[in-house]
Amino acid sequence: MRLELDEYAYLDSPIHRWDARAKLIGLLAIITSFAFVEELRYVPAMLGVTVLVYALARLPFSFLTTRLRYPGIFILGVVGLLPFFSGSTVIWSWGFLNLRLEGTLAMLLVVGRFLSILTLGLVLFGTTPFIAQVRAMRSLGLPGILADMLLLTYRYLFVLLEMLTTMRRAMRLRGFSFHPSRFNLQNLQRLASLMGTLFIRSYEQSERIYTAMRLRGYGALPHKRITPAQKQTENALWHRVGLAIALLTATGFLTADWLLSGVAQ
Repeated sequence: MRLELDEYAYLDSPIHRWDARAKLIGLLAIITSFAFVEELRYVPAMLGVTVLVYALARLPFSFLTTRLRYPGIFILGVVGLLPFFSGSTVIWSWGFLNLRLEGTLAMLLVVGRFLSILTLGLVLFGTTPFIAQVRAMRSLGLPGILADMLLLTYRYLFVLLEMLTTMRRAMRLRGFSFHPSRFNLQNLQRLASLMGTLFIRSYEQSERIYTAMRLRGYGALPHKRITPAQKQTENALWHRVGLAIALLTATGFLTADWLLSGVAQ
C-alpha cells in the first residue's frame, strides 16, 4: 500500500511552480464544483479538466493508478449494484439480471465525479511537499491544533504501516494465510484480533507521543499564525492567472449545472 503523497513534489511543472496557497484555493474550488454537479452531460468536461490538470502536473501515470486501486474497489463495491436495482427502464436482461438505465446513469455520474475529485486531490497533495501544504493551510487560517494533527497523522501513518507489516509477517511465519480463498471464521477472528491489536498499539503510542510533547512544553504557548514570506518571482503572474482560471472553471461548472437544473424543473 502506497501512502506517500509528495514523492514527486520535486518535479518541475506549471502545477509544481504554482504557489501553494493559490493552488490550494483553486483546486479545492474545482473539486467543490465537481461535487455539486448532478448532470451526467458534464462528466466528460469534468474528466477533460482533470486530464488537463494531471497532464500539466507531469506526474507519472503509476502515481495515479497505485493510489486509485483501493478507493476504486470501494466505490465500485458501493455503486456497482445500482444498474441492477435502481430505476425502472430495463435496457438489457439476462435471466434474473436486469440492467436499468437510471441506475447505469447514476453509476456513471458517481464514478465520473469520484475519478475527477480524487485525481485532483492527488495532484493537489502530490505536487507540493506536505509540510509546505500545511504551512499554506496555516497561512489561510487553519487552526494550529488541526495543523499539528495533520502533520502527526501523516507522520505516524508510516509507523503504523510498518507495524502492520511486521505483524502480518509474524502471522505468516506461523502459518496464517491472507489469501481470500482460505478465509474462514477462524481466520477472520485472527484477522480481527490483528486489527484490534494494531488499534490498541496505535492508541498507546499516541498517548506516549502526547506525553512526550507535553513534557517538552507543547501547548504552553498559543499557536502563531504563519505567514509565508512574499517573494517577487518570475512566476508571480502565473500564480494569479492560474487561480483566476481555476475559480472561473469552478464557477462555470456550478453555474451551468444550476441553470440546467432550473430549466429541467
